[in-house]
Amino acid sequence: MTRIPAQPAHHIREHLSLLADAERRALIWIAGRLPARIHSDHLSALALLSMLAAGVSFASFRVTPWAALGVIVSLLANWFGDSLDGTVARVRGQQRPRYGFYVDHVIDLAGTAMLMAGLACSGLMSPLLAATVLAAYLLVSAESYLTTHAAGIFRMSFLGLGPTELRIVLALGALKAVSSPFVTVGGLLEVRLFDLGGIVAIAGLTLAFVVSAVRNTVALYAAEPRPAPAGESRAA
Repeated sequence: MTRIPAQPAHHIREHLSLLADAERRALIWIAGRLPARIHSDHLSALALLSMLAAGVSFASFRVTPWAALGVIVSLLANWFGDSLDGTVARVRGQQRPRYGFYVDHVIDLAGTAMLMAGLACSGLMSPLLAATVLAAYLLVSAESYLTTHAAGIFRMSFLGLGPTELRIVLALGALKAVSSPFVTVGGLLEVRLFDLGGIVAIAGLTLAFVVSAVRNTVALYAAEPRPAPAGESRAA
């Protein structure tokens, strides 16, 4: 069995998305009224199961476009579980920083993989594009976790977009697909909406990775410049 050292984990959460402030107030209000028998582990389990449901709902578009209803309900349940589990723990004074951080992001990784698998099977999006979006997401996630370890900052948004805003975009895309999965670009080219969204997501995630990697490398180099050779140090 793996033995975990007893030191606490410390990092700063930076959440600057468009809806962050309103969402924070809403979550604290809900957490204060949630029955005591419902705790953060229940909410984390809901977050994972709802992403599985969202993936299955997207895959069900091959059967009926009204699978969009399942997508929207699943994304709402995921928001409730994923956003509220940490808030409930903080409001009740039951924080488990390392456990919460680890479990929350394991669920994010598994949930995103299930979601993209569902999209790949849905007929709404090219499987290759779905796999590329997932790869880009995993790249950004890995860089974010490295930043948390090396710099002590966990950034939850980029250019005003965070998990909640992305759920809203997915829900709106599912609603649009009920009438038609296609959009016209430039008045000439008809493409699948989720293919277009996938291309935009890949570009945005790649940009986020490059900007964050460069910024953090420069900041960490400034904090830890290359030491002078031992001989030069003595001579000085």
